[in-house]
Amino acid sequence: MKMNTSTWMLIFFIILLVVSIWKIYAFLPNKPLADDDTTKESQEDLLKVILKVIKESDGELSHSELFMKVQDDENFDEKRFWRFNQNRLNQLLNYYHLENSHTSCIKDIYHDLKA
Repeated sequence: MKMNTSTWMLIFFIILLVVSIWKIYAFLPNKPLADDDTTKESQEDLLKVILKVIKESDGELSHSELFMKVQDDENFDEKRFWRFNQNRLNQLLNYYHLENSHTSCIKDIYHDLKA
């Protein structure tokens, strides 16, 4: 049985297609990274630490003081939240304000937590 050129081309195309799909799949991340702090669970954990610090400080904090105290807290994991910065703090506070529309500042968050 002789195969013509188009049959050989189709066979090589299918083989190379399977190999290229396998190579792409091999390099895609299959599991989350240990230090990925962009997941919903990580953001919730970080927000819990922020709220704990606000509650312990009687709400008398500026954003920069809150940032420093969050980094100094014993529940703050520096390896997990290595990308935590002032902007991330502001984003999480804005998220909290959106979820709790009756709050507009750190003092309001403190009063909300005490209630």
